Amino acid sequence: MPSPLFRRSIWAITGLIILIAATVAAVPFIASTQIVKDRIAFEMSAWSGFRVSIEGTPDIEIWPVFRATLTDVTLTDWDDEKGSPVIEAERVEIELSALSALSGNVDFSDAHFIRPTLRLKRLADGGVEMPHSTGGRLSRAIERARATVASNPAEPDLSALPDDEFGAVEFIDGRVVAVSDEDEDELLSDLTGKASLPALNKAGKLTATGVWHGEQVAIELSSPRPLMLFAGGEAPIVASLKSAPVEASFDGTIDMGPDAHVDGQAKIVSPSFRRMLEWSKPGILPGSPVGSISLASKITGDLSRLKIENAQVTLDGNPGMGILDLSLDGPVPALSGTLAFDTLDLMTFASSFAPMTPANGPTTAEIDTSFSDRINLDLRLSATKATAGSIALAEVAATAQVKGGLAAFDISDAEAFGGNVQASIRFDRKPAGTQAEMRLLASDIDGGAFGTAAGMSHIVPIGRGTVSVILQGPGLNWNTLLENANGSVAATFGVGAIAGLDMAAFLKRTADRGFFSLDEVSGGTLPVDGVELKATISNGVAKIDKAEARTPTSRIWLTGIVPYVGRGLALSGAIEAKEITASSSTTTTPVAPAVRPTAFFVGGSWSAPFISPLVAPVISSPTGD
Repeated sequence: MPSPLFRRSIWAITGLIILIAATVAAVPFIASTQIVKDRIAFEMSAWSGFRVSIEGTPDIEIWPVFRATLTDVTLTDWDDEKGSPVIEAERVEIELSALSALSGNVDFSDAHFIRPTLRLKRLADGGVEMPHSTGGRLSRAIERARATVASNPAEPDLSALPDDEFGAVEFIDGRVVAVSDEDEDELLSDLTGKASLPALNKAGKLTATGVWHGEQVAIELSSPRPLMLFAGGEAPIVASLKSAPVEASFDGTIDMGPDAHVDGQAKIVSPSFRRMLEWSKPGILPGSPVGSISLASKITGDLSRLKIENAQVTLDGNPGMGILDLSLDGPVPALSGTLAFDTLDLMTFASSFAPMTPANGPTTAEIDTSFSDRINLDLRLSATKATAGSIALAEVAATAQVKGGLAAFDISDAEAFGGNVQASIRFDRKPAGTQAEMRLLASDIDGGAFGTAAGMSHIVPIGRGTVSVILQGPGLNWNTLLENANGSVAATFGVGAIAGLDMAAFLKRTADRGFFSLDEVSGGTLPVDGVELKATISNGVAKIDKAEARTPTSRIWLTGIVPYVGRGLALSGAIEAKEITASSSTTTTPVAPAVRPTAFFVGGSWSAPFISPLVAPVISSPTGD
């Protein structure tokens, strides 16, 4: 027979089970009668400071989590007479405390917003404004924290921060829209994430994913003292953004006071600079062919100026170092500084700041300089080795400038073709339209190397010399520029040779009095004492002022025009013999010329010139000796 103690234990356990069962059975009844939607709406409003409306009756679940599901929930500003919702959600799931429910109270820590919409106000300048309330526990907590910061900005008393328990807010399949008087436009879609803050004075974290400008984006924010940031104080923060076009991160401290300040390490990486610009739509830079780009540096400064120190920059796999300064207090952002690279593609770099000819693109494409109204740029650049298309350069010093309608890229000094090169390209918007200017000065260079790089296959001087090119014209598009350019071309070479000219074969073909292609007499090399060229360019047509090659026995000259349109040639020229004398100890005797005087006409095109002998007698050019 069971002992009295055993029987009492059985009755105690049975009573406990009955009590638990009764409690579970009572919760839905109590919840359905006391935890009504008005109480839940009141509690949500007490936290947010907004008017909360719930259309349907809460649906209460007991297992596995005590949860109230609300439908058609809206939060509006108390002062908004129109009652336009700031936040609305198709459904909100709130996890409740069963013990609090038994006493008729609402106590919840986690809220799940299903398909919410957050509405931001579109400002006149195109920006947006976050909604804010003038009441609510969150607002009052921020005000208390703000007072704590104001009492001692340098070392605020963190123990004085409010310690109200908060919890977590999860949002699923949400979106963010910007609202104006005319309409609303969607900024973010498919927004899913979670904001966790166990207590207002504890560490907080936000994770979210969404779609912005058609690309999936993931962001993470965490701080040990997020309330200090909301109150305008200073706190550490770790932030990251990940997407296909770009990834960025920041690890440091932010001061959200009147003189907002940042200090930390930042990094940005993009596999395609062009794609990043097209995606972010800043309207700042032209469509650039730059490939991958990365920047890692220490960033310090405030909202008006950021100093980017020890910047490690990589463009298309070419690493560089430098210091940059970003000013934000003017009408447009201004970026200045210096960058030094070991190797660099100059055309790719220049295309980031000036509307260069697109690779394999149409020369009829319009040259757009409107980006120069939205940024000021002043960069100084150096590179130990560089390329500009097929041209190899060394010890390069260059500058890139963009400001108020001007876009310019200048190579102030570089080693190339065995000599020194200076070059510049500028686009300057004038009332009459964009004007373009291109300059090249190549000094003490190897003519053969220069000709090969320039794609010159005919009559290339081999020797040391100087080349100068100046072109100016309307910059509507590249064809317009070249078809209407004005300027000059000059070249001077010393002792050397002219590649691609067999003088004996040339004289023989002219003696036959039949026209022939220059390719037919290009199998030799002509030694020369010097070569000189001067041409004036007017409206896209080059007028040869002087073109002369001097050999030990003759002088070869050309005159005429070379238009850009049609790539045609209309030149006349001649080969004149020099008078050679033989000297002895007592007399000087003329010697018969080694070259027969010959006149000829050069026609055809740049790529396929032909020669036609002239019957008329040879007349020395005005520049002849």
